[in-house]
Amino acid sequence: MSNAASFGGPGYPTGGSNSGAGRGSAPSKKKFTIKPYRSSTSVDKDAAAKIWKGLKDSIDEIHNQDASLLSFEELYRSAYNLVLHKHGDVLYNGVKSCVEEHLAKVSDSVSQQSLDETVMKRLGMAWTDHMLKMVMVRDSICMYMDRTYVVQQKKRPVYEVGLCAFREKIWERKDVKGRVERMLMAEVGRERDGELIDRGVMKNVLQMLLEIGIDSDAVYERDFEKMFLEGTKEFYRRESQEYLSRNSAPDYVRKAEKRLNEEKSRVTHYLSPATEPKLMSIVETELIAAHAQSLVDMDKSGVVTMLENGKVEELRNMFDLFCLVPSTVDILRSAVCEHVKRTGRQLVQDQERVKDPVVFVKGVLEMRDKYDAVVEDAFRGEKKAGKKVKEAFEHFINADSRSANYLAVYVDELMRSGLKGCGEQEADERLDKAVTIFRYLQDKDVFESFYKASLAKRLLGGKSISDECEKVMVAKLKAECGYQFTSKLEGMFNDMRISKDTMKGYKEVARSSGDGEGVEIDVDVLTTGYWPSQGAPQCQLPEAVKAAIEKFDQFYLKTHSGRKLAWQTSLGNAEVKACFEGRRHELIVSTYQMCILTLFHGRGAVPLTLSEIKESTGIPDGELRRHLISLCTPKHRILKKASKGKTISDSDSFLVNSSFTSKLKRVKVPLVSMKETAKGSDATAGAGGVPKAVEEDRRHLLEASIVRIMKARKTLKHNDLIAEVSRQLSGRFVPDPQSVKKRIESLIEREYLERSEEDRKMYSYLA
Repeated sequence: MSNAASFGGPGYPTGGSNSGAGRGSAPSKKKFTIKPYRSSTSVDKDAAAKIWKGLKDSIDEIHNQDASLLSFEELYRSAYNLVLHKHGDVLYNGVKSCVEEHLAKVSDSVSQQSLDETVMKRLGMAWTDHMLKMVMVRDSICMYMDRTYVVQQKKRPVYEVGLCAFREKIWERKDVKGRVERMLMAEVGRERDGELIDRGVMKNVLQMLLEIGIDSDAVYERDFEKMFLEGTKEFYRRESQEYLSRNSAPDYVRKAEKRLNEEKSRVTHYLSPATEPKLMSIVETELIAAHAQSLVDMDKSGVVTMLENGKVEELRNMFDLFCLVPSTVDILRSAVCEHVKRTGRQLVQDQERVKDPVVFVKGVLEMRDKYDAVVEDAFRGEKKAGKKVKEAFEHFINADSRSANYLAVYVDELMRSGLKGCGEQEADERLDKAVTIFRYLQDKDVFESFYKASLAKRLLGGKSISDECEKVMVAKLKAECGYQFTSKLEGMFNDMRISKDTMKGYKEVARSSGDGEGVEIDVDVLTTGYWPSQGAPQCQLPEAVKAAIEKFDQFYLKTHSGRKLAWQTSLGNAEVKACFEGRRHELIVSTYQMCILTLFHGRGAVPLTLSEIKESTGIPDGELRRHLISLCTPKHRILKKASKGKTISDSDSFLVNSSFTSKLKRVKVPLVSMKETAKGSDATAGAGGVPKAVEEDRRHLLEASIVRIMKARKTLKHNDLIAEVSRQLSGRFVPDPQSVKKRIESLIEREYLERSEEDRKMYSYLA
């Protein structure tokens, strides 16, 4: 049919007017106008050239900014026909030549600018104009060609052709490129010096470099970034050295933070995002890594000065800065660690002069509170910094062999009077602090020995201000070291509880039998393995006391058959009623002092010599002299000695001081302190300041650990055995490899182990 309708036939736009109503509305009454079908016509070379000439004129008008009268529909149709009729090369090459011709003219305009600044501005304007025109050419003329011809022929899209042309015709010109590069670097320098620059122009030009660098031809990186990064490195190297030489560490930190923020802002406003990691790496290296050690060690403003003067905020600023370069943070941690070690050593030296364990431990606790706050505030609670500070405390605390004893003395002082008046929460906090120092100790078994001795004295003497606090402390030690560490301590509390029940039963039996006359005694029955061994022989007790003891023996052994009681007279105390020329007093004295005073009963003015007292009481010489001196002190002069001075000679004699007076009816006679730091057989120091009893316990623990390991492994090399023994016993003490070796030799002699014949460093277990 000759009048058939056709929509959008080849070479023609779709016919008809807009029609149709929105969804749900009534149909429109507008009519379609259907044009007659036109058969397609071929386009030869001459026709193609004619069509291209019209397109070229239109492209020139676009470049000359005179495109207002152009019909982009007609332009698209013309380009469409060229591509459709196999003349895509005419269109493609023509557009390319047209763009290059136009850019050649623009290039001359840019290069003829007299000032570098105007060259860069003119270049930026040319680039903006070029992008706009290329988008118009691409979208109004070459869109169909880009979708078909370019893809089929594997050519570069029209927009990219424009980018390459801009690079070759304008940017690659030496009189443009060199001047703009210098201007870019000059603008960056001006901005770093505090001047204001046109960041819009900078961003436009640098964006141009990014876009014209297609096909991996990284123009931005080659022509700007490399030069920019090298200049940045040199700038900050010079500036950092000069600024550091003239300013304090805190000032330098603030300056570095400011510069880092400026460079980040530079990236945000006109640099490529890909430049940021490279730029920040250089800036951080030159400002932080290169001077980290100098900043930390700086005299009068470095880390030591900050710590000594409590400048936590400045230290925090330095930490935050160093965190940008993680490797430098360890320099800061190490500096704090070394300062703590030095301060700790000074504290150790001070306490050697003062010789006051409580002052020493309080000083350590003050240091701990201070540096815990430093870690929490300045280092923002960083675990690595906390670990470094902990290592520093362990270093100086374990350098002094008396630290374990001093901590035990400190806890003893807390339990006797230090926690008096404290609420439950405050008491718990103070005990927690003591446990923190305990964690630093390597020789925890030494602390246990001293703590057990002081706990025994508190429990037996009733000196503790709170049994609940005592139990809380033991519970904390148990949580730190396990059940084995505190089993004996818990056994001591259990003995005291059972002793109260035993005495209650004994007194009830005594009352019911009517045998309540004579000396009244209060007995604590102690399990031998739990309590510190005294080793002191039993002294000669007065007859009245012996009778009371025999009655208790009969009661106890009747109830607990098979047990044996050994009376520790060196630990007891007594209340003695005395009359001094009609003045009556109740003297609260130790058992030894009671035995001494009863010798003077009924003697009147007849003195007793030292040797006579010793023979009558059987008290060891050292303890006898100590208790006699306590009875002869000016404040409590119950006895008078023949010689003058604070010491007792072998020929001294003693007489009751009948003129003794006191405002108190009940007079407590304190014992003078022994000159030795530690008392009793448990505290006798061995090698390295370790009590001999602890050394003996260590030998047993070492042997038990070796046998346990070898029984499980059967065969093991020497170094592996020592390492495993050290690991197992590290919770109580740090074994000396030489001591482990001696215990191995001892076990070999006793045929628990044997050496391998082939390898003398290999041990085998003998069942």
